[in-house]
Amino acid sequence: MPTTPSLRPGGRSARVQAAVHAAVHALVASHGREALTLPLIAARAGVTPSTLYRRWGDLAALLADVSVERMRPDAPPADTGSFRGDLRAWAEQYHEEMGSDVGRGMLHDVLSAAPVGGGPSCQCAIFTEAQIAAIVARAAARGEPVPAPRAVVEAVVAPLLYRQLFGPAPATPADVARWVDGCVARAAPADGTADGPVSSERPS
Repeated sequence: MPTTPSLRPGGRSARVQAAVHAAVHALVASHGREALTLPLIAARAGVTPSTLYRRWGDLAALLADVSVERMRPDAPPADTGSFRGDLRAWAEQYHEEMGSDVGRGMLHDVLSAAPVGGGPSCQCAIFTEAQIAAIVARAAARGEPVPAPRAVVEAVVAPLLYRQLFGPAPATPADVARWVDGCVARAAPADGTADGPVSSERPS
């Protein structure tokens, strides 16, 4: 997923982050999430607990950082040849990932450490919006009518996450398909012809 998040730290800082993240993954696998403490993670990573306290502050912030890194896209969205196909393929994968036990745990970690107006959840939003912007830009280059990226977030991502976090039941694949179809339909010209792309930018 192409994106423009803040750069990863380099040098020793990057090595410490990699070691700590690896320690978290290993300890969750061997001891379970509930057993995690900063001293335990520090011992596994080969650093002092004070290093973790200085960099992350508390366990919630560290777990959020690990989850954000796992959410970082490592490939562009699939190119199926159409806006509908690209968006549906991306949304189905996103739904599957966020609906898994691992995905729900990542959402919990990110939201638990998120201050109002910033923090890990904002970084995840950057990842998601960059993916959608890539899908929209690619479709616009094909000459397809497209909505603004933020409109796609509101039409597809917002209801999916709401159902995952607050709804009586998580979204189903049929729900995801319906949201994607509705988003695509709203971008199409009223007469049903595709005579050019709709601007992907909202007027200021």
